[in-house]
Amino acid sequence: QVHLVESGGGLVQPGGSLRLSCTASGTIFNINDMGWYRQAPGKQRELVANITRGGAAEYGDSVKGRTTIFRDDPKRMVSLQMTALKPEDTAVYHCHAQILGATTTQGVTEIQWSDYWGQGTQVTVSS
Repeated sequence: QVHLVESGGGLVQPGGSLRLSCTASGTIFNINDMGWYRQAPGKQRELVANITRGGAAEYGDSVKGRTTIFRDDPKRMVSLQMTALKPEDTAVYHCHAQILGATTTQGVTEIQWSDYWGQGTQVTVSS
């Protein structure tokens, strides 16, 4: 089975920086887009950043200019570097990836493209 596991996050002071990382594991044949989304209490999930297999990056309007996303394909990893953090950056951050992987159900193995999500990591920006 394929899994995404996130690391990083925690409590950060306003103006500070953080780095989140996410690693894909399992039987994986290819990975397309990888990215980060976040969800604050009472709000919809929103894009933070996304990066294609070719390296093209897209950023949410609220984080442009202070966020960098990068990927390491041999390590199956995507990382997010954020600076100048604000209290409104407080949210649960979720890793996302489009993965061609193998899943086995009741003894039957299928290889297919699917969207995978990490369990989420809390980021709190507060003094």
